[in-house]
Parts: sequence; structure tokens; C-alpha cells
Amino acid sequence: MRIVAGLAMLLVSAGSATATGGISCAVDDDEVVMALEGGVSRGMGSALFSFTGRIELRSSDVAEDLRVTEFSREHVAQYWLDGDTLKLRLYREREGDPHGYVEAIVETTMDDDGNDQGEYIVAVYDMKDAVDGEVEPVQFMGPVACSVE
Repeated sequence: MRIVAGLAMLLVSAGSATATGGISCAVDDDEVVMALEGGVSRGMGSALFSFTGRIELRSSDVAEDLRVTEFSREHVAQYWLDGDTLKLRLYREREGDPHGYVEAIVETTMDDDGNDQGEYIVAVYDMKDAVDGEVEPVQFMGPVACSVE
């Protein structure tokens, strides 16, 4: 009886081990340091059930309070993981006035070696620089490397 119960527990735990996976993306270039990580389910549309991220901008063209932005699951505006394609859009508003926000977009496609290679765009909108309610974002773009498990 103990053997049967032990085998049943082993089968249940083995099934749950493959029920989740993860994504991680990293950038470390002259202007941007980015580290993003999330947990995804296997099946059910690869739902993103956890997420943390940090983007640090090294440019003096960005207000100091918008140079480092922390992200959590609630800041994931859009997410897509399908086959060999990952798309992620993050959005985080500045605390307080004037209105401002950081938006990041990551898009990758898996190469033949199983590595996700793609591009990132980070745009910073700071309304202290607005003219007639419009502002041109300060943008950064470049290659990003991600892994999807």
C-alpha cells in the first residue's frame, strides 16, 4: 500500500514539475540595463503568473526619478508567448507630479539553437517637458537576449 501511495505522489509531483516554466530577458549596453523574469504556465495559453523586472537608464536625458524603474506583474500591459515568439509590453507611471511613465517593449523569436533573440524599445514620457500637452519620448533600442523554459 505504501508503494502504491508513493508512486501516486511521485506521478503527481512529476506532472506539476512540467506544468510551469519561466522567461527571462537581459540587456546590459551603454544606455540600458534590463533584467526581466517571469513564471509561465504550461498549457492554458502560457499564462504569466509572476513577474519582476528592473530597467536602469544611464542617460542624463532622462529625469533622475525615471532612470530606474521596477516592474511587477501588475505592470505587464501585454504579454504573448506562442511557439517561438515572445512579446512583452511593460508600463509604469511615475509616482507623483508631473505625470510621466516608462514603457518597454520586448519582442523575440527563437533561433535554431533555442535562444530567443530580438529587440527592445524603452520609451520615457516626462510631462514636465510637454508642449501643448504633447511630449516627445526619450527612446532607447537595441538587441535583447531572452530564454524561455
